[in-house]
Amino acid sequence: MSAPKRIGVLTAGGDCPGLNAAIRGVAKTAIVEYGMEVLGFTAGYSGLIRKEYIKLEQSMVSGILTLGGTILGTSREKPFKMVDGEPNKPEIIKQNYKELGLDCLVCIGGNGTMKTAWKLSQLGLNVIGIPKTIDNDVWGTDITFGFDSAVAIATEAIDRLHTTANSHQRAMVIEVMGHHAGWIALYAGLAGGGDIILIPELEYNIGKVCKFIEERFAANKPYSIIVVAEGIKVPKKGITAGQFIAENVQLFTGIETRETRLGYIQRGGSPTPMDRILATRYGAYAAGLIAENKFGKMVAIKGNNLTAVPLEEVGGKLSLVKADNSLVKKARNMGISFGD
Repeated sequence: MSAPKRIGVLTAGGDCPGLNAAIRGVAKTAIVEYGMEVLGFTAGYSGLIRKEYIKLEQSMVSGILTLGGTILGTSREKPFKMVDGEPNKPEIIKQNYKELGLDCLVCIGGNGTMKTAWKLSQLGLNVIGIPKTIDNDVWGTDITFGFDSAVAIATEAIDRLHTTANSHQRAMVIEVMGHHAGWIALYAGLAGGGDIILIPELEYNIGKVCKFIEERFAANKPYSIIVVAEGIKVPKKGITAGQFIAENVQLFTGIETRETRLGYIQRGGSPTPMDRILATRYGAYAAGLIAENKFGKMVAIKGNNLTAVPLEEVGGKLSLVKADNSLVKKARNMGISFGD
């Protein structure tokens, strides 16, 4: 019989709800089902470079399913981003991987993490990727864990803004995360009953936004909710998307307008049940791929079926909201404006 596999796990990039559930899914399945040894690297790729890790026992990953954040810590270290005078980080990672006797490295993260994972696989490392991000913009999978939790938080905030907006007959602007992808704004805007949804993928016209709000007030609809993704284009520097929309709505309509920016609140706290389940499924599936010696893959979900896609197809691509997306069409059919 061959010796049990020894694997490494790390979490990289921004934190999000569900990371601990994914760590638990990998570790418990690897240990219980396949008899593997699991090392957890601290602070993302930085721990791999510095050779800083802990051995993950079953007892260490019990009770972490509901916890936000990551017990391993994270960082935005990009080992392939070379800086003059620095050591060759990719080669250090490769050497540490060999010295520790690893059979595979599981990289849990978003787009940047998957790109680095693919580059490491090109160096000869056995790598498996698990996609996470609240933005839901990792290419190759229908959904990433962290997204459902972020949408739930944003939706609750929108729900609470309705009462204040109605009481004061205001326009309320809520800015949510999403630099390039408008998934959070789209889903939370629909779930929270937003009247206008502005996302980076669809070009908006501030004049049309203001006209839409004026028409609502003229039709005896005393308030409006505008959900804005942080990544929409604004013509002024040094101002956030939410600020720009709020200032211009009040300026051009004369309607009292207030802006709320959720920021990092969307990243924190306990994951929703859906994210706990998805992260657990991803982690367990990753352990199964390792047991079958299927490397260079990212775990993905298509429909409701788990699968794996080549890491080389994932790196550098984004999953964005398309103009013909079915949810966009449904929203338009219900009278929701996208400012275009």
